Amino acid sequence: MKRRALLSVSDKTGIQDLAEGLVELGWEILSTGGTSKILRSASIAVTDVSEITKHDEIMEGRVKTLHPAVLAGILARRESDEDLDTLADYGYGTIDLVAVNLYPFGETIKSSSVTMSKAMSQVDVGGPTMLRSGAKNHKHVWTLVDPDDYPLVLSAIEETDVETEKVRKNLARKVFQHLSIYDNCIANFLSEEAERKVEYPEELTLVGDLVEELRYGENPTQTAAFYSMGNAKDGLASLKQMQGKSLSYNNLLDLDGALLSLSPFSHCPDPVVCIVKHTTPCGIAKDGTVLGAFEAARGCDPQSAFGSVIAVNQEIDASAAEAMADLFVECIIAPNYTSDALIIFEKKKNLRLMSSAQSSLDTDISRSSQFLADYGRRPEPMIFRSVYGGLLVQDPAPVPFYGDANNDWEVVSAVPPTQEELDDLSFAWSCVFGIKSNAIVLVQSGATIGIGAGQMSRVDSSRLAVLKASDVGATLEGSVLASDAFFPFRDGVDAAVEAGIRSIIQPGGSMRDEEVIQAADEHGISMVFTGNRLFRH
Repeated sequence: MKRRALLSVSDKTGIQDLAEGLVELGWEILSTGGTSKILRSASIAVTDVSEITKHDEIMEGRVKTLHPAVLAGILARRESDEDLDTLADYGYGTIDLVAVNLYPFGETIKSSSVTMSKAMSQVDVGGPTMLRSGAKNHKHVWTLVDPDDYPLVLSAIEETDVETEKVRKNLARKVFQHLSIYDNCIANFLSEEAERKVEYPEELTLVGDLVEELRYGENPTQTAAFYSMGNAKDGLASLKQMQGKSLSYNNLLDLDGALLSLSPFSHCPDPVVCIVKHTTPCGIAKDGTVLGAFEAARGCDPQSAFGSVIAVNQEIDASAAEAMADLFVECIIAPNYTSDALIIFEKKKNLRLMSSAQSSLDTDISRSSQFLADYGRRPEPMIFRSVYGGLLVQDPAPVPFYGDANNDWEVVSAVPPTQEELDDLSFAWSCVFGIKSNAIVLVQSGATIGIGAGQMSRVDSSRLAVLKASDVGATLEGSVLASDAFFPFRDGVDAAVEAGIRSIIQPGGSMRDEEVIQAADEHGISMVFTGNRLFRH
């Protein structure tokens, strides 16, 4: 019996070569709609599916392959005499290869103006049914969803001594994975359309596309890989690498921490530089130039800046590149780089240089700002974190964008902050967003001068921040302090004032808030409550 292949694809890449190869091997080609027209225009003999179903395509092509002649031909078990006799009774033949890719639902919904009707028109029904049928019967049927697999399958069919069952099984795995991603994309779209802020389903399915296998994980004894979530590549997966070694597991973690920490400054018109070590900032600063912001950020903790990741919200020029090249840095991320800056960085062969621009000509700062703002909210509607035997899920934290007027803030002290203090308080509160808890940040003139992070007590974080500032010879007099959570006792305020702090910003909400406010008033400093905790564990 002549073997038959059903080809029905929305992505026509490679389909002509596949069809020609199959015809040369003696196969008959079945096809539908646009795919059939493409193949006929290339002088390839094609049998329309309607010829074997004895039924025209109806409802503008909505119904064409959902027919026993197609599905029975795919699902029939070749070792079952009963299945084969049934096919013969109805005059159907087997279908031994299915090449299908689905309507571009993910691409369609990227448009901000997409309507529900337009989106639903791109929900494929027949395609998934054929793919699922072929993958179920992969012992006998080649099932292709990825054009990159066409040459492999042609080769395997031609080489009769090749063990094909393993190949077909792997193709079936890809099919079910692809269908899971496709269905998940549709479900997420419908959830958003239903205006549900967060949906926690009874069963959670995570799907992702392999970006690359990494050399190793956190340590050389661990294997690792990087996956992008969803149909479209967002976040880290969308970055362009300009030069340097491939990214490691730890590089990706630090890049994530750097971009997340920089995201509150997406609206800031001035250059902002964030230096991250072990996923948490060791220096953040703004200035009139990228060079000035970098020097101020590095000045906060030059020792920790060694071997760091640097994130910048604006294009890096030659002067900033010269300064950054003098420091051992694992990775730098910016919207783009001037040609002179790239020449300077080229001397650092191992330096990983990343860009958020879509092309080398893209220097649109507004696009960079949107990228950072989106990064703060994260591409996915929910944030996942693995624990032993399970996952924790939450929605993204609200981003404290620097420069945004915040009417929810409350001046609780008798002495209000000056305008200069208020600007530094806003900067410090945005800095706290990306710093590991317990987090204390000391800021002076738009730059961090001391950061205490990841300590078991808030007092220890305060001491560490002051110690870091003292180590670099910073004068704390007149600086401001931000705390990611409330002060449980007044001793934190007393210690801050003794170090020279003149203003404090914190969420408030402690049972002893009155004592803490009283301490601020006794010392004559200003204090602001935000009403919003910024824990980052």
